[in-house]
Amino acid sequence: MSSSSINLKKGDTVVVTVGKDQGKRGKILQLVDDRKKALVEKVNLIKRHTRQDAQGGGGIIEKEAPIHISNINFLCPKCDAPVRISKKILDDGRKVRACGKCGEVVDS
Repeated sequence: MSSSSINLKKGDTVVVTVGKDQGKRGKILQLVDDRKKALVEKVNLIKRHTRQDAQGGGGIIEKEAPIHISNINFLCPKCDAPVRISKKILDDGRKVRACGKCGEVVDS
């Protein structure tokens, strides 16, 4: 699976639609294409107990876990609402992503 079939990119602002973090907003930090999951900043936080090593740094670390892309929606900057992304072809022939609600072009 390529990230083009997912329609989301690293750096997009998204909203969680279901689950314990429903309604939270955050930016996509990383896409895991083969599992159709994404790491979203400050969403789906888990705690990991790590052993202290030579550099120190042991203890309980809180970090983001991947969340399935079916549980998040793109947040349109103009509408400020969770929307689906549609594809649009501009006059100069470029294919861009657009808001499914207002038609605003998302890509620059």
